[in-house]
Amino acid sequence: MKTTLSLKPAEVQKDWVLIDAEGLVLGRLAAIIATRLRGKHKPQYTPHVDCGDNVVVVNAAKVKITGKKLDQSIFYWHTGYAGGIKGLSQRRILEGAHPERLIEKAVERMITRGPLQRKQMTHLYVYGGEKHPHEAQQPKPLDVAALNPKNKRV
Repeated sequence: MKTTLSLKPAEVQKDWVLIDAEGLVLGRLAAIIATRLRGKHKPQYTPHVDCGDNVVVVNAAKVKITGKKLDQSIFYWHTGYAGGIKGLSQRRILEGAHPERLIEKAVERMITRGPLQRKQMTHLYVYGGEKHPHEAQQPKPLDVAALNPKNKRV
């Protein structure tokens, strides 16, 4: 019998994955995280169900950005007031108080928008330093640098 199995929300098995972002290229890292969050790496992937894993990212402040994007790529937002457009370069975000927002935004923009995206983004935990409060979940380390030599920069 050749039928496509559609996963139900009650049948989802979520794993915990730990990724160390030190020295990894931002865009490549974000693409791998987005794939894990959506669950596309699993054979029972179902597009309309949140079947992805919980992803913990540490050392977000030590992520690498290639080329001139560090100064030329600007994240814009609007305050809601007339003329209220604001922006920060990636360098200012990394050197600021919340460097983890750079990875969060990159991943958020790689996942299809909508209610499912907002649900999947709640399973992403990004920390600027080495420590994280998810030791009790025993996350399995994922070596992103070993997946492709281009993923890591020295």
